[in-house]
Amino acid sequence: MKNDISEIMRENYAKMSKSHKKIADFILKSYDWAAYITATKLAVSAGVSESTVVRFAIELGYEGYPEFQRALQDMARTNLTPNQRIALTNMRIGDSSVVERVMNSDIDKIKYTLEHISNADFDGAVDAITEARRIYIIGARSSSAIAQFFAHNLMMIFDNVKFIQESSESEIFEQAISIGDKDVMFAISFPRYSNRVIHAVNFAASRGAKVVSLTDSEMSPIAENASYLLTAQSDMASYVDSLVAPLSLVNALIVSITRKKQAEIKERFDNLENIWDDFNVYAKRK
Repeated sequence: MKNDISEIMRENYAKMSKSHKKIADFILKSYDWAAYITATKLAVSAGVSESTVVRFAIELGYEGYPEFQRALQDMARTNLTPNQRIALTNMRIGDSSVVERVMNSDIDKIKYTLEHISNADFDGAVDAITEARRIYIIGARSSSAIAQFFAHNLMMIFDNVKFIQESSESEIFEQAISIGDKDVMFAISFPRYSNRVIHAVNFAASRGAKVVSLTDSEMSPIAENASYLLTAQSDMASYVDSLVAPLSLVNALIVSITRKKQAEIKERFDNLENIWDDFNVYAKRK
């Protein structure tokens, strides 16, 4: 479902029952709170029954309350300010162990990502990257760290990798000026989405390049022009997002690409190992 949930509620508001309008009114007014409470708590807050909340979600086109809640959380993460995120995270953790709560949440995100990944898109992304004339990699703000990690590892294998620095938007286009239909752009963006990455993806698609988008859902602004869409679940961890699942997915891409090119890169890594030894790059065990 690609439409924003707030738009869906507004479009259907006029034909809603009185009780469903109560739910919609509460959510639209307090979506930051509503996105992270149970159906029971939402029912109490809106002054309706829990079964009414579940029927509300289904009538809006969702399979049930869990899918509806994930859509609410997508909307919340996109719009919340850093201070709102911190307050909401404190509310969710409460008096429980921070390290236990955060790490168990990360485990759940990896499991959810594994269950929902498109194997066809994953395999297509691997093929596109290994066959590309040039590989452009971009990520902005917190996603830039994953993009740089991916670029660093691909540069070990290929000579045709270009990591696009997130400076000014005009300089991003200058770095990708030569992109064409034999190239691939690998773009990473999670809420709050970067306009620079969105514009870079649109530019690459307009030039006929294949686009591999790593993001949180089909509703993401970098999903529409993706040739291959890789979705990984992220969530708030204070004022930043947890990007453990996206990083795990990037690790899987690196392993798959390495296996696919294994015969060709053996000599390359032998040469690299000799260079590392000659220049004392890594510390040796005593």
